[in-house]
Amino acid sequence: MKNIIFFSLFLVLFQTSTVQAQDLLKSTDLSTLKVDYLSDSDIIKIKTQLQANNVTIDQAEPMALSKGMSAGEFSKLKARLAQFDTKKEPSKEGTKEGLKNSGKDSEEINRQKEFGRKQQEIVNLKIKDSLNALVFGSELFDNPTLNFEPNLKLATPVNYILGPGDELQVSVYGVQEFNASIPVSVEGKVTLQYVGEISVSGMSIEAATQRIKSAFARVYSTVASGQSQVSVSLSQIRTIKVTLIGSRQPGNYSISSLATVYNALFLGGGPAKNGSYRNIELLRNNKVYKTVDIYNFLVNGDQSDNVGLKDNDVIRIPAYNQRVTVEGEVKRPGIFEMKKGESFADLLRFASGFNEFAYTASVNVLQKTAKEFKVRDIKQSEFSTYNPVSGDVFNVTKILNRFENRIKIEGAVFRPNFYSFAAGMKVSDLISRAEGLKEDAYSKRGTIIRLKSDLSTEIVNFDVAKAVAGDPTENILLKREDNVTIYSVLTFREEFKVTIDGEVRNPGEYDYYDNLTLNDLIVQVGGLTGSASKRVEVARMITSEEIDDANPLKAQLYSIEISPTRNEQAKNFILKPFDVVSIRKMAVYEKPESITIIGAVNYPGKYALVKKKSTVYELIQRAGGLTSLANIEGVKIKRPIQAKQIEDLENVNVNLGKKDSIQDKLEKKLKEELKFATIPLDWQEIVKDQSISANVTLFAGDEIEVATFNEGVKVAGNVLLTSEIPYVKGKAFKYYLNAVGGVDGKGWKRKAYVIYPNGKASVTNSFLFFNAYPKVKPGSQIIVPEKPEVKKATVGELVGIGSVISSLALLIITAFR
Repeated sequence: MKNIIFFSLFLVLFQTSTVQAQDLLKSTDLSTLKVDYLSDSDIIKIKTQLQANNVTIDQAEPMALSKGMSAGEFSKLKARLAQFDTKKEPSKEGTKEGLKNSGKDSEEINRQKEFGRKQQEIVNLKIKDSLNALVFGSELFDNPTLNFEPNLKLATPVNYILGPGDELQVSVYGVQEFNASIPVSVEGKVTLQYVGEISVSGMSIEAATQRIKSAFARVYSTVASGQSQVSVSLSQIRTIKVTLIGSRQPGNYSISSLATVYNALFLGGGPAKNGSYRNIELLRNNKVYKTVDIYNFLVNGDQSDNVGLKDNDVIRIPAYNQRVTVEGEVKRPGIFEMKKGESFADLLRFASGFNEFAYTASVNVLQKTAKEFKVRDIKQSEFSTYNPVSGDVFNVTKILNRFENRIKIEGAVFRPNFYSFAAGMKVSDLISRAEGLKEDAYSKRGTIIRLKSDLSTEIVNFDVAKAVAGDPTENILLKREDNVTIYSVLTFREEFKVTIDGEVRNPGEYDYYDNLTLNDLIVQVGGLTGSASKRVEVARMITSEEIDDANPLKAQLYSIEISPTRNEQAKNFILKPFDVVSIRKMAVYEKPESITIIGAVNYPGKYALVKKKSTVYELIQRAGGLTSLANIEGVKIKRPIQAKQIEDLENVNVNLGKKDSIQDKLEKKLKEELKFATIPLDWQEIVKDQSISANVTLFAGDEIEVATFNEGVKVAGNVLLTSEIPYVKGKAFKYYLNAVGGVDGKGWKRKAYVIYPNGKASVTNSFLFFNAYPKVKPGSQIIVPEKPEVKKATVGELVGIGSVISSLALLIITAFR
């Protein structure tokens, strides 16, 4: 009963709307079922019927096998269903199926719309050929752009042989119209409505067209009378099976019925490791139909061997007979397969010939005998007669790195270069080729560096002037690879220099020339500066063949007076090599310098220092004196810190040790933080007596600051409240400290200090348990610093200290007993 249910389900499962499926699957014998001939629409129908009856393909397997279907065909059917599921799987956004087709499906749809023809998808996996990488021709099967796929854009070939799986587009147009896509059934027939079945298998498309026209003419009178026309074209191309033997991937391949031999070879990865590239056999009906030589295509581009394939064709790749290797200076080195009767000239043609560096007079070949190796040289005259033997290794070497007829001339000629050598050439001939001698040529001597027969070198000297004049003793006969040198007189001259320093625009070292004068040098350096003095010193080296110990001078000194305004010297002084010219500066030549006065003066601003020693009192008087709002205790000078002061500090070693950073911190503070040094002034004392030291002499860049009277006292630092407290006459230091809440937990009251308006500071003095705090004045600042962190002693350290004290006490008691 269970078998009957499965059989019924199986019949329902395989019913299809197409004539092909009905004729095939309604029979009880499934042994003739060919899954490869089923179209995609058949697969869709089978899948739909399986889902409708809630039956899986695995459940239908026993019944299909019992009805004669082979296990191999059922496996193919199962694979087709699985492959179809993968290919047609909808995207995650199922509401937009029409917009989510894969790239390949879209390409296929576009191709069908454009050409009206389609091809069943063929999937053949291929691996890269690495074993035959050096074999000539292997690259043909590794290049993905050379797959030799059939072109579906071509018109229907009139000699195309129809078979099961093809699909014809049959159209009748004119008085009567008919249009249908008719598949060729597995029996090789097409079924036309109202006409019947017509056998077309094994017929060309042209013959099938005539038969279909005849069939239509018997049914439609208008076709017979010519009032209606019949058109037959190929709308779908079938898949055929071919077998590859001896390829990298041997086996059965599904390919297009329009495919050729090269397409199948490409799918199979080309010949295997020992496969032949020149004797590939195409077997059809158990006979050799064609022998394929791939070299015809690789060397000549000839595709006459690339014939079309038919169903059940076998491509057999036998092992090679002869292979040889070409190495060295050829355009395409590698391993080549040779046929009987082919010569080394043919092999050279396969390798695309010699490259531009090849030695072509002869080629070395390493041959293999029955026992050992041997070497043979093939001369150029033997290239077309020598037949390579399997295993030969041809080595094409480079030409020698030497010249057959080269000669060289260099130096003081107009065209120094390499020239061709000819027998009988002399020195004058070579100089003439080089366009003659230059003006600076040294005419007394030229040299020839000559390569002797033992490859050692020798030098040959000649008189250049006599050689050019044709003197037979000096006009030496040249040889190949001679190197002729004509010297320049400039090479024998020392490069002299003169130096000029001081008040000129571009001091430095300059080239010396004959008859160079002092005035020439001054003009060359851009003239004198405005501060140049009329005094000029020229130091000249002393030269002598003998040492004069009585002469204490190292150089000879010349003093000259010049006019700075005209850049002319009193006399035309001629310079000599290595002279050192010094242009002095005027004794008095300084631009006016200025200082700045800011604050409570009547006329603040910049003031020029007109005296060599200008004091604070003089400059404040020039500024109109202090205003009524000035704080006479708030006068100070801010003096810029000079770079030399920092340099002096860096050069002083305070011997604080390598790890001590006090000096480094001080240098950093001067460079980065402090811009001025403050000089506090006692203005009241200066007014009383201008001769006292407090009346400081000013320098350029100084800034005098006169503070405005301020009755407040600022309190800052480690206090509870940073604030400014009004000054109260008679109140001491503690009053202002208490007014801001006192010091905080980190404040160091014993080290508090006061900064007065003139920049002077006063610190707290301590004696035993008593602190003497500084006096507070209007405009002062009270600063409470932070206590330094003190590491507390541990319990162990305290115990150790107690032990030491106990030991000392015991020692003292013992000593005084």
